[in-house]
Amino acid sequence: MYQKILLAADGSEHSKRAAAEALKMAKMFQDAAVTLLYVVDYEKARTEVMHDKQVDEMHYHRRQLLLPLEEIFSAANIPFETKTLHGTPGPTIIRHANENSYDIVFIGSRGLNGFQEMVLGSVSHKVAKRVHAPVIIVK
Repeated sequence: MYQKILLAADGSEHSKRAAAEALKMAKMFQDAAVTLLYVVDYEKARTEVMHDKQVDEMHYHRRQLLLPLEEIFSAANIPFETKTLHGTPGPTIIRHANENSYDIVFIGSRGLNGFQEMVLGSVSHKVAKRVHAPVIIVK
């Protein structure tokens, strides 16, 4: 039933918890595979470049963020692929999830309070609202 699983992750503790839940789901279904999606935020990338960070250094840092998540699936022998896209996280995750017909999407929640969420918006809330597949937000 849930064979095409998307895990939207940024390497944070929240995304590690989401990865653990995605792993549980993947283990339940034969032939399940996980796509680990990392979105490079244009604003953050531009700021990094403006502060003289080398492109290779930025790629290395992003790779280090995702490595523990990849190891979770690798250790469990769950097939996975890692995708990196560029854009604003919410809309980019939504577009990728809907265009690729995932069966289920996992995403971590940063745990913003009500005021922060109202002012800043929540990526996980936007994803849950606009992705066509079921979305599990992990706190």
